[in-house]
Amino acid sequence: MKIIGVAILVCSVVSYGFAIEDVVTATHGTITKIDKATKTFAVKTADGAEHIFYWAKDTSVHGMKATDVAAADSWHGLKEGSEVVAHSTKRGAKDTAVEVDKVGDTGLKRTEGTLKEVDRGGKKLVIESADGTEHAFTLTRHAAADAGKGVAAGGERGTKVVIYSTEDAGKSVAHFFEKI
Repeated sequence: MKIIGVAILVCSVVSYGFAIEDVVTATHGTITKIDKATKTFAVKTADGAEHIFYWAKDTSVHGMKATDVAAADSWHGLKEGSEVVAHSTKRGAKDTAVEVDKVGDTGLKRTEGTLKEVDRGGKKLVIESADGTEHAFTLTRHAAADAGKGVAAGGERGTKVVIYSTEDAGKSVAHFFEKI
């Protein structure tokens, strides 16, 4: 019986360690520096804080055109001055980017409105724009888990938000949203 208890304890501790590593946070800002040699990039947020992210071989980038990726002055299609949302997780002591979404022209589309519904479990979000039009979005896994944390549970309705999305098979897919 004692062996079973120890085995359960060990499995719990190991699962907890893996759960901690899988926590993904989103940082919205502008790339201020790219260092290809160390595979890092810095993102400055609206509040002036600068965050350093490490690039992994499995880091994905959304919102790039082939010409952006091929440009001599870009790194994976990203440049200093690009507005991005960096989704990262702690790997050891490092903030490692798991996904980077470019915002703007060729990247994620920005939509502002008032939150009508958010269902993180069902990965659905609905807002109403200033002209009264409703916009429905499917939330990515990262958006459902992390984005919009400033939108308090139970107080979602009526909150002013901005959604950063793409189109996929005729559906709007929200990669990130935040309270404004």
